[in-house]
Amino acid sequence: MARWSATHPWRAIGLWLLLVVVAVGMSVVVPKQQTESRDTWVGQSGQAAGVIEKAGLGDVPTETVLLTDPDGPLDRVAASTAIAQLRQKLEGLDSVRTVGQAVFSENGKAALVPMELKGTADDAADNIEKIVATTAEVQRANPGLTITQAGSASVDAGIWKQVGTDLAKAEKLSLPITFALMLLAFGALIAAGIPVLLAFSAVGAALGFYAPLSYLFPDGGSVANVVLLIGMAVGVDYSLFYLKREREERRKGRTTLDAVEIAAATSGHSVVVSGLAVIVSMAGLYVAQDATFASMATATIVVVAVAVLGSLTVLPALLAKLGHRVDRPRVPLLWRLNRRIGPGGISSRVLAPVLRHPRAALSLSAVAVVALAVPALGMKTEPADLNTLPQSIPEVRTFKELQANFPAQGGLSYDVVAQGGDAVAGLTRLQQSAVQSGKFVAPDDAIRQADGTAVLTLVSVLPESSENGEGALNQLRNELAPAALGSVAWAVGGESAESVDYGNNQRDKLPYVIAFVLALTLVMMAVTFRSVAIALVTTVLNVASVAACFGVLALVFQHSWAEGLLDFTSAGFVVSWIPLFLFVILVGLSMDYHVFVLGRIREGVAEGLAPREAVRKGITESAGVVTSAAAVMVSVFAVFATLGMLEMKQMGVGLAVAVLIDATLVRIVMLPSIMVLLGRKAWWPNRLHRQAPVQAERELITV
Repeated sequence: MARWSATHPWRAIGLWLLLVVVAVGMSVVVPKQQTESRDTWVGQSGQAAGVIEKAGLGDVPTETVLLTDPDGPLDRVAASTAIAQLRQKLEGLDSVRTVGQAVFSENGKAALVPMELKGTADDAADNIEKIVATTAEVQRANPGLTITQAGSASVDAGIWKQVGTDLAKAEKLSLPITFALMLLAFGALIAAGIPVLLAFSAVGAALGFYAPLSYLFPDGGSVANVVLLIGMAVGVDYSLFYLKREREERRKGRTTLDAVEIAAATSGHSVVVSGLAVIVSMAGLYVAQDATFASMATATIVVVAVAVLGSLTVLPALLAKLGHRVDRPRVPLLWRLNRRIGPGGISSRVLAPVLRHPRAALSLSAVAVVALAVPALGMKTEPADLNTLPQSIPEVRTFKELQANFPAQGGLSYDVVAQGGDAVAGLTRLQQSAVQSGKFVAPDDAIRQADGTAVLTLVSVLPESSENGEGALNQLRNELAPAALGSVAWAVGGESAESVDYGNNQRDKLPYVIAFVLALTLVMMAVTFRSVAIALVTTVLNVASVAACFGVLALVFQHSWAEGLLDFTSAGFVVSWIPLFLFVILVGLSMDYHVFVLGRIREGVAEGLAPREAVRKGITESAGVVTSAAAVMVSVFAVFATLGMLEMKQMGVGLAVAVLIDATLVRIVMLPSIMVLLGRKAWWPNRLHRQAPVQAERELITV
């Protein structure tokens, strides 16, 4: 593939441009599908939601307008004028079913105007912008009051707006940072620009190809972020591996065409294996049987596949066409610095004592990794809630004010569904006992029924948090409902219960995902290197990197010491989907360096070098590429740690820390020390460890 691309450069470049243009066109023509509420139904709350929907007792989508006075107690006269304006304008909207009577809070500080929307929750999401704009119009007409809106649809719209802002910020920061790092790595503008350009085009093409796939795997809300995050990282890395090796071969006197072909047979092979490793790891998300994870897995697989394809087609074509001009124009200071340091100049100094004292190096590095991993034993995972959302989102602030002034509105809500002849009587008893406990309130018309199915809505008076949500749910399911409903078939659902069940489901699926990913990557490494020892070492090092990452996450986000540094308020836990997602990503990304480094060590063994010398040569020759690639990944991931969404911060910090540990402590200390201690046994049962150098070299070239 590389030779054809290098000998037909214009065709390869033209086909790549056509691929990108068609993909981007697809993203414009084909509307991307979003997940619906039913896609996240799991557990008992999912069963309850299904029964409620079948009986036609689902909650009508609602929104609430909150009126407060920034100067103190609410002026009822001014509020009544604003409420009249709200009713007139909102009732004129086609998407609004009814506007309820205003309710003033007991503390005299606020008033609310409830409204019911037409259609389903998904319909409300489509029409919410016009409703919010109407509320804002009334706000402008009444500057003496604070008039804001909150509800499921408006909060979701605010979150999507924040995600869009975060994504734009990440794009603006990641591109110049990545280009600057490439300038440091190459010292030349064209060489620095090629990896960035290919990675960015891969991201655009992947988003386009995902659009039709979203009809099978609808977007759960994070696809664009994940594609940018992973696409820029692997796209630059794959181009970097290939470009560095081609330059190295040209320095040895090879022709451009030969250098491209050798780079394809070595680094290109590593790129294919690394890409397959990421794809295999991401496939582990399908095991979780979750719509959001399935969309993330699909989009990531697409962007990695496109990045691999680009590194094996358009990249060789560009290198063949540019030849020595790829190192032009040079940045004088950076070019001289790059030449002076040379390949592996810094790492060779770190590596020397590791090779001299492998047992001590392995022991010390293992202690360091274990120390970082220990806090992971106390890591708490909970579903996201209002406290994990940026307080800069106006709808989030409104929701919290609504809860403070009206405990029965906007709090943790639960729907208890019962079926049978005694369903209504049982739910009436449950309503009485729940209210008497002092932990729940019941809104007006709390019980509704149809065709033998009845539903009771209860609202917790406790502040919204993951801990309170799970505590209230457990009390309903384990104490109050069994006592009141007896033999009546029942289930506890509702929005708050769905959030708890969703988080618990992710925790339950994590062991299966871990087993799937580790088993497949172990088999893949055993087949690739034909060595059981290499496969086992890979698995152990991957687990070490992930454990250290989880430990750092617990240290940073379960405590408050890093709040000022990263500009967030600690929720006291890690969002429940983050560990599962990080695990599959980290195992895949760590294979980038691992395969590349092992490939260079294997070349040394094939040349007949002693194990220690092969490790020294392989690590030294690959260190510059690994350092540059890790710097790109860490910088791109660190950008996400500056974003507003706490989940993006946790993902960015986890990935950046894990890659940093993996590319330094694990790959420059632990891996070489293990390889030296194993010696030729590391390649068992591969014949490589006992072949003559010439035979081994011939075998390597064939592979």
